[in-house]
Amino acid sequence: MALTASLGVWQLARAAQKRALQDGIATHEFQPAWNERELASSANPAAEVYRPVELRGHWLPGANLFLDNRPMNGRTGFVVLSPLRLSHSDRAVLVQRGWVPRDFQDRNKLPEVPTPAGEVRVAGRMAPPPSHLFEFGASPPGPIRQNVDLFSLSVEWRLPLIDGVSVLQTGGDDSGLQRDWPRFVGDEHKHLAYAAQWFAMCAGLAGLYLWFQIIQPRLKRRSHGQDFR
Repeated sequence: MALTASLGVWQLARAAQKRALQDGIATHEFQPAWNERELASSANPAAEVYRPVELRGHWLPGANLFLDNRPMNGRTGFVVLSPLRLSHSDRAVLVQRGWVPRDFQDRNKLPEVPTPAGEVRVAGRMAPPPSHLFEFGASPPGPIRQNVDLFSLSVEWRLPLIDGVSVLQTGGDDSGLQRDWPRFVGDEHKHLAYAAQWFAMCAGLAGLYLWFQIIQPRLKRRSHGQDFR
């Protein structure tokens, strides 16, 4: 009973987290866009998920990564990741630049992604780091990765990446990348339904305990004239 009750409480907490995230998104997406100075100086940029940004910076040469097994519009492919060193700062932010299909004839073939030199302007919105998929072992070094970790990338690139957040690039350019990013849909009601199931199971177990351990033995004693209370 304690386990089922604790699982119900955990699901309620998850529902509250999803509700808070949804409320934060609804608030942030209509706020003024941050520039690179505001992003670099923020004490808690992860709290600004979905806030629009308009950044200036420089792409780190030769650092493009291709995040594998990331579908878009029902097709399998890569999400292209690049670090953007922010202008007027020594800090950088990981940018999810867009999506490209995978070549299934040659699974090791990588698409050409233009990465211009010089200062660039990147419009997008704040987002959590890329989601973590299940894998049996750590991704081998190379441009194709199953998952990424911001701290490990900071060490690999010798670049102070802003922690806990990335940027989803939006809009069009000549890179050929698709940017039909799905909107966050809070599944608060799913967690509430799970919580109700766990609490119902807890109540059922409590009822069984009362019946078999208290009520039924008392009825048996009463039927034999032994219920003296």
